[in-house]
Amino acid sequence: MHALLHSLKRHVAVLGLAAAAVAAPLAAYAQSTLESIKSAGVMRIGVAPGDPYYFKNPASGEWSGLGILIAQDIAKDLGVKLQTVETTWGNAVAAIQANQIDTMFILDATEERKKAVDFADEPLFWYAQGVLTRNGLSVKTWEELDKPEIRIGVGLGTAPDRDLTKRLTQAKIERFANNDEAVAALFAKRVDAIAFYTPVLAVAYSRIRQGEVVIPTPVVALSTSAGFRRQEDPAFRNFLNGEFKKMYESGRVQELYAQYLETKKVDPSKTPSLIKEQWAK
Repeated sequence: MHALLHSLKRHVAVLGLAAAAVAAPLAAYAQSTLESIKSAGVMRIGVAPGDPYYFKNPASGEWSGLGILIAQDIAKDLGVKLQTVETTWGNAVAAIQANQIDTMFILDATEERKKAVDFADEPLFWYAQGVLTRNGLSVKTWEELDKPEIRIGVGLGTAPDRDLTKRLTQAKIERFANNDEAVAALFAKRVDAIAFYTPVLAVAYSRIRQGEVVIPTPVVALSTSAGFRRQEDPAFRNFLNGEFKKMYESGRVQELYAQYLETKKVDPSKTPSLIKEQWAK
């Protein structure tokens, strides 16, 4: 009987430890994201290679980029420290769901992503589908690019690839596995232009120093946001909405963008703004 009681006690103890292990993450999920950040004194953000949004220095391992500058401003307003957690664009949503990160800035609110996580309602900033042209090619409309002799490089399977395949029926579209290959093709004059979103094109220009970043008309525009764990408490959503509205309307987000572009030796006035109301100016 004594041995049986001892065995039962050990079994109960093991179950207790297991329950505690499960309860710890559940407790974290019970807290709203805003509560979790404030109680920890740290905001964990996802970062993934994608200049100018996130750039990892290969020598120091430190991250920079527009996403870092935005996060630093927001962490300062929260009165907390900033912690970067490396992920990929494809795994960012899973990292949010698993509570590995609190949020990821400059994460587009696609319909697929909105099925799994929540997003701020206010736009963080806007970018447009643009082109970086070769020297001597001056265009203002997509129609001017839709000619049999024009070769346009795009990223295989990207939104610009899908859009231009439908939009440009005469031009020759060259598809590349990544941005670097497309930029190299433009530099080597194997294509006449490359089509990506304007911030990516600004960095591409900084590398080859040729041509011009243009937003052809009709404009294809997209706003970006920040993703975070789905929850009933609207506190973190409301906080981000307030921060994004303030950063956009004050021009702070464009100021941070210009600050980062200058580190790449790119004149911010020569590339489209992140504030869409300024595109026509």
